[in-house]
Amino acid sequence: MATLLRTPSALQTPFNPVWWAGNPHVQTIWASKFSTIHPLDRQHLLIPTPDDDLLELDVHHMPNTKGVAIIFHGLEGSANRHYVVNLMAECVRMGYSSVGVNFRTCGNELNRTRTFYHSGATYDYETVVQWAKQQFPDQPLFGIGFSLGGNALLKYLGEREDPGLDKAVAISAPFDLERGSLNLQKGVNQLYERHFLSSLVAKLNLKRKTYPDLPLFTGTTLYEFDDQITGPLHGFRDAHHYYSTCSSGQFLGSIDTPTLLIHSREDPLTPLEYAPHRVIEQNVMLETLFTKKGGHVGFIGKQKNWLNRTIVNWLISS
Repeated sequence: MATLLRTPSALQTPFNPVWWAGNPHVQTIWASKFSTIHPLDRQHLLIPTPDDDLLELDVHHMPNTKGVAIIFHGLEGSANRHYVVNLMAECVRMGYSSVGVNFRTCGNELNRTRTFYHSGATYDYETVVQWAKQQFPDQPLFGIGFSLGGNALLKYLGEREDPGLDKAVAISAPFDLERGSLNLQKGVNQLYERHFLSSLVAKLNLKRKTYPDLPLFTGTTLYEFDDQITGPLHGFRDAHHYYSTCSSGQFLGSIDTPTLLIHSREDPLTPLEYAPHRVIEQNVMLETLFTKKGGHVGFIGKQKNWLNRTIVNWLISS
């Protein structure tokens, strides 16, 4: 059963997990590894960025579209992840176009510049939104972010006076990046950390072939990777400076765009206790759907496709 700080205007059927997925890690891992991906024809595009780099987009353009959903993936994900493709398929079912954004290094090829992507790289959000405005003039634009992508989306909404989005949804966003990073060092979460690190280090080593002066990673945790690589490479002093600057929790009070926060109270990667609940309660533009079960970007429910239908139905509600 969902617990709400403020009742969404288009609350669908409450989330109830299937009987065999009551554990948060089962929810998280099963959804990530075994979800069926609905086939969807998409156009793969490269668009330029102001710093002479490229962003890769996967676009499904509906004829006579009713609007456009721009979808941002999570850490070491891509627009090919099940949660992006299946959400795009739900948008098609409801008559909406959609854009799956691949963060830098997460598409089909490495990006041009020395930098990668990170939890607060909202300049790329600005680039995509402005591109979407040109490609879909006079259409409502919606932003949806999963996990890391949700963190940056909330930051983007809170730091800009006019973010250019009509509504937004953040799913399983890490409201406090530092606590979330340290949380990955605990117990079973170390399995997720090793998975993320393996992918990040492989990309770093590949990029070093083009930029041999990039630093070597000598640590064993995501915190150390952000301290040695992510932070300094993107203009931050260290991991603490990066986390404290980019954590979405501090931007929630400034959001002036109707936004839905979807989060499981048992999320093992980004615990809901890290959220600034008082700030959320005081901002009338924020609506919450905090479920008892669901894991991290899991939500394997008795009602199939619960998450995607809830997202789209809320976005298109008046």
